[in-house]
Amino acid sequence: MRLSEVVAGAASQADPDITGLAYDSAAAGPGTLFFCVPGFTSDGHDHAPAAVRRGAAALVVQKPLHLGVPEVQVPSVRAAMAPAAACFHGDPTATLRVVGVTGTNGKTTTAFLVRALLEAAGRRCGLLGTVTSVIGGRERAVQRTTPEAIDLQATFREMLDAGDEACAMEVSSHALGLRRADAVHWAAVVFTNLTQDHLDFHGTMEDYFQAKRLLFAAAGEQEQPGAMLVNVDDPYGRRLADEFPAAVTFAVAGDAAWRARGVSTGPAGSRFVVVGPEGELEVASPLPGAFNVSNVLGAVAAVHALGVPPAVVAEALPHAGRVPGRFEPVEEGQDFAVLVDYAHTPDSLENVLRAARELGAGRLVCVFGCGGDRDRAKRPLMGEIASRLADRIVVTSDNPRSEDPEAIIAEIVGGSGGEVEVLVDRREAISRSVEDARAGDVVVIAGKGHEHGQELADGRKVPFDDVKVAREALRGAALPR
Repeated sequence: MRLSEVVAGAASQADPDITGLAYDSAAAGPGTLFFCVPGFTSDGHDHAPAAVRRGAAALVVQKPLHLGVPEVQVPSVRAAMAPAAACFHGDPTATLRVVGVTGTNGKTTTAFLVRALLEAAGRRCGLLGTVTSVIGGRERAVQRTTPEAIDLQATFREMLDAGDEACAMEVSSHALGLRRADAVHWAAVVFTNLTQDHLDFHGTMEDYFQAKRLLFAAAGEQEQPGAMLVNVDDPYGRRLADEFPAAVTFAVAGDAAWRARGVSTGPAGSRFVVVGPEGELEVASPLPGAFNVSNVLGAVAAVHALGVPPAVVAEALPHAGRVPGRFEPVEEGQDFAVLVDYAHTPDSLENVLRAARELGAGRLVCVFGCGGDRDRAKRPLMGEIASRLADRIVVTSDNPRSEDPEAIIAEIVGGSGGEVEVLVDRREAISRSVEDARAGDVVVIAGKGHEHGQELADGRKVPFDDVKVAREALRGAALPR
């Protein structure tokens, strides 16, 4: 494909054949179009000479570099990447039916549910998200929730070529703010909620909301607008619904186009009646907790917009939505419950602890920490929530990264206002909590969920899996007691 076909505004220059796209100079090769993306720690313009040496045929720049190959100068290289990548890969989402899910909490579970329901309807569906990606029915590890635009469009093309008809994907606020998800044709978009997180990146809750809003603006401005599904139990969801009158609402507690009636939730999951625009549907879900009822409603509304029949939804839901590291039980024959969850925000921790309280007659034990180099303001808030809702609190390390783990813990403890145990070593904290549990207790290990590593200083990552550590502790304990 010629340069002038890939990037608008390149027609007046030399028009080399483009055989690939790259934003990392190490990935450049003969025929590559290299995008000089200004980053947070380095500037792609500084790496352009290396890309040219590796054979890059042309550059997309924000300032002239005069490196002997054609340069297309644009106001924003990052903004130019997505449309160029979509064009280069044949605009795959014009055919692939993409459902985008955004929000602070619930993205992963909702995306898993959407995929399961579409597959139950006979539609092969890919998945892109925090835990894993699935392309043509095969799982693939992920590096970030929403890939860079070049990688994202290439993945969509892979999905189509592998026989996928649809894709359920998590859309992060970082991706929206950094233009990774531009040039996607959205069949439907879902908003789950907005609570405090990522303020280290966005600065304010208003900026965080505006990033999420971009997804709905994009879906609404398409030639064929995508369906917009919004949780109006959430105040930011109500605001979003007001700003986009075409949005279809869902709610567990409030009035909406899609509602839940007669909710009964317990250790085995939830049962309720979905009340929708076309009538009522009795459903069962293996996912416990009212917060998961909301995730189910969002997924059901989304697949309805894509034409999935209610009977298929009712039949598939009892087997759908289990996600690694999301309220995941760890069972080794013990007489108490152990749950691992990704809850790493104030709202998600509160939801998980409230749901966990219903699962046992004994004490509720919460083991958690907070990540380093991330939003510090949420640390005392999470300390307060744990102190209010749990009977025993063990504060430990999460992913400290470059920060001092004890300093992070001190900020959490500062908000607790109650008796808190501190065990800096996460393995020790999990093991001690499991070993000290009594019959009927519920032990919640929160913060890392599905992750298989712990991020330390200097970019080091050591193997660590909350589920594995908890299982080892259970196997080493004297059971039953």
